[in-house]
Amino acid sequence: MMKDLFAIKSVTIDGHSLTLEQFVAVARFGAQVQVAGSALEAMRRSRALAEKIAEEGRVAYGITTGFGEFQKVAVPSAMSNRLSTNLILSHCTAAGDPYDEEIVRGMLLLRMNALCGGKSGVRPLLVEMMAEMLNQGVTPVVPEKGSLGSSGDLAPLAHMTLPLLGLGEAFYRGVRMSGAEAMQKAGIQTLETLVSKEGLGMTNGTCAMTSVGALALYDAICAARLGDLIASLSFEGLTVQRDAFDPRIHAVRGQKGQILVAENLLHLLCGSEILDNCQHDRVQDAYALRCVPQIHGACRDALDFIREKVEIELNAVTDNPLLFTEDEAVISGGNFHGEPMALPFDFLGIAASELADASERRIERMVNAQLSNGLTPFLTTEAGVNSGFMIVQYAAASMVSENKIYAHPASVDSIPSSMNQEDIVSMGTTAARKARMIVRNTQDVLADELMTACQAIDIRRRLNTHGQGLTPLHQAIYDLVREQVAFFETDREIWPDLRKCEKIIRSGELLELAEAYFPAFV
Repeated sequence: MMKDLFAIKSVTIDGHSLTLEQFVAVARFGAQVQVAGSALEAMRRSRALAEKIAEEGRVAYGITTGFGEFQKVAVPSAMSNRLSTNLILSHCTAAGDPYDEEIVRGMLLLRMNALCGGKSGVRPLLVEMMAEMLNQGVTPVVPEKGSLGSSGDLAPLAHMTLPLLGLGEAFYRGVRMSGAEAMQKAGIQTLETLVSKEGLGMTNGTCAMTSVGALALYDAICAARLGDLIASLSFEGLTVQRDAFDPRIHAVRGQKGQILVAENLLHLLCGSEILDNCQHDRVQDAYALRCVPQIHGACRDALDFIREKVEIELNAVTDNPLLFTEDEAVISGGNFHGEPMALPFDFLGIAASELADASERRIERMVNAQLSNGLTPFLTTEAGVNSGFMIVQYAAASMVSENKIYAHPASVDSIPSSMNQEDIVSMGTTAARKARMIVRNTQDVLADELMTACQAIDIRRRLNTHGQGLTPLHQAIYDLVREQVAFFETDREIWPDLRKCEKIIRSGELLELAEAYFPAFV
């Protein structure tokens, strides 16, 4: 998975075939973007129909009428361009800190891909400009709060559109400046105005929530794999009984994710001297150890479901109204409504929370001498004067508790807007933002467990109750950590060590290492 992602250097979008890995390659890793010729032609035909409708004065929402409750107000053809531009100027009301650049890059890519469907009535020029922005390093400044997740992510997408008009703010190659200056430095000619239908084409859609959520989903998929990997390392320190991962147990239940995780763990634990020598110590272990296939496996199944929904949305046409050139139909609907993403992103937050819950319980077992099967209290070498890993568990517990608050579903909420025309909204962008915070906490809890597991292994080796040998992969992971984080002999300033482990978690190094030793690891 990691190698495949890093191999993607260029992505051609056509409105139909964007994958999660391609999305992450562009948004996070700067892959270049091209637009398929078939998509440009589809947009030309759609634009021609929008112009025909405007010239004929046909009643069509957002082309010859106002927006929202102002659908009842007719707009003359001569004012249709002003209507589109005013939509951007009046809707850029978002608040809060700017989204990370990778999220806004994802928003640009998703807006492009939606418009490539040829149902939105916009000029191909807009998509070509956004491709240039991605390829030249121009990223609009988009505050992260202010979307109800229905009628599209209106406020965030309006901010995203401003630099195309030489307005707003943008980052150019990482430096924040005015939108006009960023576009000028990149050599991209700005627009004087949008034309009819383009205001809706740019702002109606789920691009903000989907960008936030898709990046969080990718990180959660990686975190689920890391959960298996780091749990198996902790098992060495805790002398876990391997019987719980026997495939016969999992086959008779039949849950796909559970079977996958149990298979991973059996392979990851094969070839350990320490584990070979402890298999008759107990009949069974506690749930946090014994039930990892059931817990992590359920999270894997949840992530598979969420991925299916996200990859549909990556290629969705989500504005309103939509233009169908085959019979010149203009149909008003609600594809901008975020409910199809709101529910999965709430589920994403819950699944990621469970990964962190399980990780923190393993940390507790390693630092608690009553639960660790013989390890020293708080993994110290000189208890009393040293606290060892006591507060590492506190920090992990704090983040797990915080996740419980974030995991409350946003999608069950709604608030009416636009004089009750838009009377039930999705809150999908809030769901995505919460899921992202939960995934970040989960990554940090896994980093805490990684460092704790290496300390536990060192203590176990010093005790020499079951030998010294780890599996080859675990030894490689241990060595990677110990190159940057020394054994905690006596108390020292611990936060730099934690930051180093957090960096290891987010870098992808552990997964690359796992794939090198265990190509079947998924």
